[in-house]
Amino acid sequence: MPRFEHIKEVAVNLSGSGLHIGIVMSRFNPEVGEGLLSGAAEALQKMGVASTTLATVPGALEIPLTLQTMAQSGKFDALIALGCVIRGETYHFEVVSNESARGVTDVQLATGIPVANGVLTTENDEQAHVRMKQKGYEAAEAAVELANLLKAVK
Repeated sequence: MPRFEHIKEVAVNLSGSGLHIGIVMSRFNPEVGEGLLSGAAEALQKMGVASTTLATVPGALEIPLTLQTMAQSGKFDALIALGCVIRGETYHFEVVSNESARGVTDVQLATGIPVANGVLTTENDEQAHVRMKQKGYEAAEAAVELANLLKAVK
């Protein structure tokens, strides 16, 4: 039953049937990257995603360009960015975190292909390890949900 009679609500759809998902993963902080990927892979399999393609890049700043290229290829319904930026002793953390996030957002707005941002930004290794699998899982769910939502509202 709808919440309001006069509002048509688009239902959440987490079915991956027929969807083609691309993942771009940073190789920097490889243990965390693999943990993120493990969570994403589990979710994508559970949702029945038709196919998944993984591309790896050196670090978080290289993620947006690869996402953009994949989005422009026309081969993917949604994309997932995976990586981890851990605070260090310099300002570099802020630059990498902010520019990576901006780039991920710019790709989806410029191309119309949803991009789930699964790039962790943490204070230390412990925080990253605690969050990695769940964040990867949630990013995969977001990618599938947005791919289905955009199809439903077109």
